[in-house]
Amino acid sequence: MAVLHVTSENFESEVLKADGKVLVDFWATWCGPCQMLALVIEELAEELTDVKVCKIDVDEERSLALKYKVMSIPTLVVFDKGEIVRKSVGFSSKEEILELLK
Repeated sequence: MAVLHVTSENFESEVLKADGKVLVDFWATWCGPCQMLALVIEELAEELTDVKVCKIDVDEERSLALKYKVMSIPTLVVFDKGEIVRKSVGFSSKEEILELLK
């Protein structure tokens, strides 16, 4: 499945009301580590069948970044049934992200 770009308009339906786990990548176009992580996120989106993978641009969606206390990017947040179950700040390897999703 492809990475889904989420906005405040579709956040509730795509993330909070999703069945199962959702990995959300809070990122920005100017962020070097975010760009490096983007390749890993794309790869995971194609490989994982039981996790929805989403990206939120913090410059375009500041209200979501504030709501979820994103102070540094990249920040990965794992939601399960609308609740935050894990959070990671900074670049993460593919293996670290898979561990985050367990």
